[in-house]
Amino acid sequence: MIAALAREWRLLAGPARLGLIVLAALASVAVALGLADAAATRADIARVGALEARETQSIAAFAKGDAGEFGYYRNFPVWRAPGDLAFLAPARGDAVPAVMRIRILALEGQINDNEAANPELLLTGRFDFAFVTLYLAPLLLIALLHDLWSGEREAGRLAALDSLPRARHRLWSPRVVLRAGGVALALLVPLAVGGLIEGTAPLRLGAAAALVLASLGFWMIVTLGVARVHAASATQAAVLAGLWFAITLVVPAAAHLAINAAVALADAAAIARENREEVHAGWDRPKAETMARFVALYPAYRDQSANGTAFEWKWYFAFQQLGDDAVVTDSVARDAGIARREAWAQRLGWLLPPLKAAQTMQQLAGSDVTADLAFKTQVRVFHRRLREYHYPYMFGGRPMDDTDVAGAPDFATFLSPVGTNGTDLGL
Repeated sequence: MIAALAREWRLLAGPARLGLIVLAALASVAVALGLADAAATRADIARVGALEARETQSIAAFAKGDAGEFGYYRNFPVWRAPGDLAFLAPARGDAVPAVMRIRILALEGQINDNEAANPELLLTGRFDFAFVTLYLAPLLLIALLHDLWSGEREAGRLAALDSLPRARHRLWSPRVVLRAGGVALALLVPLAVGGLIEGTAPLRLGAAAALVLASLGFWMIVTLGVARVHAASATQAAVLAGLWFAITLVVPAAAHLAINAAVALADAAAIARENREEVHAGWDRPKAETMARFVALYPAYRDQSANGTAFEWKWYFAFQQLGDDAVVTDSVARDAGIARREAWAQRLGWLLPPLKAAQTMQQLAGSDVTADLAFKTQVRVFHRRLREYHYPYMFGGRPMDDTDVAGAPDFATFLSPVGTNGTDLGL
């Protein structure tokens, strides 16, 4: 078999070799960009953590133990740290940024108004390893295999080659293995290098490699099936190009539009606007009304609620929370709608193997819709814990000393191996 593979490599046309080299180069660039993106996100996480520590010291200089001052000015970093396979398909940042700083003011406006990735840049898509594997590699595989028999037929050699003893074993199998194996190696070698650099767990790296092979296996079966049909090589190439276009682009795009039309979502900007308007209305609403609504949620502070006409931090943060409560139904409904859309997309993926491969690769990378929703849930639960940590100081009237400031919930300690997956968040 080795000798047969060496013979087929010598017979492989120059453009085919160049195609394999270019694919390997593109896969390497995609992995390098993914690694750089993951490194940049980790650097941002470290940077905002250091910035928060310095800011907290500065706030302590003028807050002088006032919990309201701390609550208003202090920023708490939250993030979604890249996993060991994040370089496969980095998070786009169009749903929620990977790194944010939040305050214990009304949260929904902070989430929905937060600066995300530039939407115009997102229109072109992201060049990553998943794109190379799922969109570009099949095209090269089609180019290498579509004329396996028709090319020989058109050259007048097919009958003679088929008449050779054990032709399938000695000729056609090595030819298929070399070409399909070359495409696989062009992808798997950069993947392995990226996994080694990231320290990816062997089982997870193996799962990613299996996904690459499964995707290539699907297209190899489709291509060889069309290649066996008695037709001109140009016709076979056109049919396969049409199948690739339909399976990878047209059908998923049409299904995406249909799913979006069938499952309506509340507009995120409208939720942020309603949240902001409710908060601003708190300034004009009677203080007694605001506090009555707040203590209905937190009866323990009934005897310590704000009163009188003077400004009090406890009243201010009470209507901040009421601003979030006013849009919680719409916010939950929006996330549930997104989850329903994703569920329908996953069902469609079982009918379109390339789409399922793309979805699974995003899941391995931690950049799928489920990961976005889980992160938003983490942020909301963490924000609630921050509020409830500060409320006893605001309503009890006791100052926050350095120990109390340092004891505020921290996102790094809030995360846990279970909570990181969004399954143990105290909901």
